[in-house]
Amino acid sequence: MTEWEGVFPLWKDAGMTSHDCVAKARKLFRMKRIGHTGTLDPDVSGVLPLCLGRATRIVEYVQELPKTYEAEMTIGYATDTEDASGAVVERVDAVEATEEQIRAAAGAFVGDIEQTPPMYSAVKVEGKRLYELARAGIEVSRKSRQVTIHAIEVTDIRRDGPYPKVRMTVTCSKGTYIRTLCADLGRALGYPAVMSALVRTASGPIRQESCVTFAEAERLMAEGKLASKLLSIGEALAFLPSGTVSEAAVLPALQGRKLYEKAVRLDDGVDLRDDALVRLYGGERLIGLYSKDAAAECFVPRKLFT
Repeated sequence: MTEWEGVFPLWKDAGMTSHDCVAKARKLFRMKRIGHTGTLDPDVSGVLPLCLGRATRIVEYVQELPKTYEAEMTIGYATDTEDASGAVVERVDAVEATEEQIRAAAGAFVGDIEQTPPMYSAVKVEGKRLYELARAGIEVSRKSRQVTIHAIEVTDIRRDGPYPKVRMTVTCSKGTYIRTLCADLGRALGYPAVMSALVRTASGPIRQESCVTFAEAERLMAEGKLASKLLSIGEALAFLPSGTVSEAAVLPALQGRKLYEKAVRLDDGVDLRDDALVRLYGGERLIGLYSKDAAAECFVPRKLFT
């Protein structure tokens, strides 16, 4: 039986939860050790990298990477879920915000912002999921938290109905609620607003064009070609700097020992600060992730893949 290892770049179809995707992948690859790298709401499609085998050990790094979304915001009404699936709780007759006002308001959200998680979310308060409380008709106070909006590009504004529909590309940090961003953006314009469509087009370096659906994966599996779609652990961690271990230090490295600075050659242009992670290779083989301890003049193993 094939021992699968690496990151499977799944394109999640709408209608599936992230846990549904893991369960289906376990049947596809005939293995249990699979983890996803960032929850997507059931009605949202998009990039959902799945880590297979030993690659589950890098979930914590991959899931921290910025995400990119194509979102549509409708200005003019609000719902209890902050998206189009919820019950309408507020509505206006007309929206008079200009294109210039919309673009300026969107640009003001770039940077570190405070968000209050919506009641219909998986955030836990005193051991209960917020969506469980919301379904029971209970609303509780939620602590706001800081997220980062790296970029917002308004790509289209349509006025073919009573309410403007604003298309935008958003790149943001882990934990950002795009529907809350839409609601807050509408509020900044003086109107209720909802997220009316959402697709995740990138998770870190993994983009839509490199992903495959389950239907495509099943076909590729039958043809014996699915392995070519997987990213190796090293490729999935390509956002981290890298270096090479000297031939004499490969064995000590494989044994999990600290490495003297002189035994490691960092790639050109790498300026590593203390505690920053670096991928270290022995030839073509990824040994593991290390951090530099300048005071001790050595590299300390943080996670080995041997």
